[in-house]
Amino acid sequence: MYKVTILGSGAAPGVPSIALGWGCCDANNPKNCRTRTSTYIEYDNTKLLIDTSPDLRWQLLQNHINSLDGVLYTHSHADHLHGIDDLREINRLKGGSLNFYATKDTVDVIASSFSYLLAKPEKGNNVSMQPSLVANEVFYYKEFYINNLKVLPIRLVGHVLPSTGYIFNDGEVVYIADYRKLEDDILNYIKKPVKLMIVPLTTTEGSRFHASFDEVMSDIKRLAPQKAILNHMAAECDYDEIEKITPQNVEPAFDGMTLEVE
Repeated sequence: MYKVTILGSGAAPGVPSIALGWGCCDANNPKNCRTRTSTYIEYDNTKLLIDTSPDLRWQLLQNHINSLDGVLYTHSHADHLHGIDDLREINRLKGGSLNFYATKDTVDVIASSFSYLLAKPEKGNNVSMQPSLVANEVFYYKEFYINNLKVLPIRLVGHVLPSTGYIFNDGEVVYIADYRKLEDDILNYIKKPVKLMIVPLTTTEGSRFHASFDEVMSDIKRLAPQKAILNHMAAECDYDEIEKITPQNVEPAFDGMTLEVE
């Protein structure tokens, strides 16, 4: 059984944003108050974090999360990465290092920008003073395991930076990060019915680097999940207005949203 928590459901500026304020969003609806995107997945006894939002400290406190088995990164944009230092508190409670998993380009950015937190598998950092994270390079379409959870990284096309999605246990859960389109052969890597798909909808119109509402709906139709969640929404996306235009098996995310998948 999976338990998935949307820790943060917002795009890079968050909602309200400094520049746009609430934008198109109703300020009276708490589901429109969005921190930057991170997602927490529990599978049996395995606890994973996808991305480290700049709002990570608050997100972990709000959701009573103080233990992790690993962190998956989708790409190195600041809104997905720059809360990485807050993992030091997980290190302190764990009493040792924490593994993170990312493609080479993201590992290289972390090694360059946050070199102080890198540790070696056989020799951790002093966790009373600094984070202690061990880099594990992953490769597109090459599966690996974190405890008993099978993870397959997939290439996402058309974002500003190379971006990685993750297929869990042959397709039971599919996590899509910032993207413009899905590769044509994605269905070849999904061997089970998709129970949950999480996919970004930054704005309904889309842009050069983000899929539009219609394109996201088309991708959801291709993968045919039992349930799909629209994540990573900017101030242009009012929760109630997005909910009105989605089919029955699709709904917008909100901070603290919890989903259980059998």
